[in-house]
Amino acid sequence: MRSLEVVGWGVAAFVVSAWLALVEVFWLPLRVGPVPLPLSVVGAAVGNVLLVTAAHRLSGSRVVGALPAVVWLVVAVASMVRRPEGDIVMAGGGTTGTVGLAFLLVGVVAASAAAGRVLATPVPGRAGSGTGGAR
Repeated sequence: MRSLEVVGWGVAAFVVSAWLALVEVFWLPLRVGPVPLPLSVVGAAVGNVLLVTAAHRLSGSRVVGALPAVVWLVVAVASMVRRPEGDIVMAGGGTTGTVGLAFLLVGVVAASAAAGRVLATPVPGRAGSGTGGAR
């Protein structure tokens, strides 16, 4: 029953992180008049840290905890690939390109820091290798 619960949390983490990454990508060109509004950069920083931490805490699995970071990265990179019709979601030069680069940089750093913290968490009940090598 425990493995089914972990799979359920994994599916939930996948869906929520994919949705949030898509929303953040489509917020990239957001402007208030001529001024760019980098809401996607803030969303990437806060969202990645919170999703990774929450997925780990709720599921108890380090793999499920790191899943939102991987999903975010896949969606962000996929948004930079030109589609067969010629459309591209994350593109641009000037201010739009700067916001896009900030989005990628901040999102990757936040996701990798949160995933690293989750993956470095010791598993309860398993301290050391069990060989008694450190004396």
